[in-house]
Amino acid sequence: MSKIVVLAGSMRRHGNTESLVSSFTEGAKQNGNEVTVLSVADYHVAPCTGCNACRKRENKDCVIKDDMQQVFSILKGADIIVLASPVYFYGLSARLKAIIDRLHQPARSELNVKRLGLLLVAADTLPAVFDAIKLQYHLILDYFHLQTIGEVLAYGVEAVGDIKGKPVLEDAYLLGRKVK
Repeated sequence: MSKIVVLAGSMRRHGNTESLVSSFTEGAKQNGNEVTVLSVADYHVAPCTGCNACRKRENKDCVIKDDMQQVFSILKGADIIVLASPVYFYGLSARLKAIIDRLHQPARSELNVKRLGLLLVAADTLPAVFDAIKLQYHLILDYFHLQTIGEVLAYGVEAVGDIKGKPVLEDAYLLGRKVK
């Protein structure tokens, strides 16, 4: 079985992204996987400054001292990372993006991640609402030679609870169930 870390990118507690994450997590755990949900609301991670000091340091870690060190240590044990986010102006949430950007340091070679998953929630029903994020996701897969476990995309869910009763929750559960 796999060790999965879900990076839950919503600052909204008990919102639609959290519901999608819960469905995925339930399915993954029922299949015997170990799942850790890391909510960005619980961690303060500053954006990357592009200083490249990590490239010059002996231990190759970031010079910014914040909660990223804690996040990084959790991610070190993961076989699979699942990115879960609401869509904010056609992109990932800023808190989640900051974590992703900070992973672009030489110390990332210590990660054992082989697969990624994607869970997205958008208020909009525009067919292209997820396209920019999906492009970035697939570029990350290609660049790091990772495999996808799949994607679940929830359209038209804005207010807290809008996702309740939607088939997309079952889709997230089934995605979790198929992960080994």
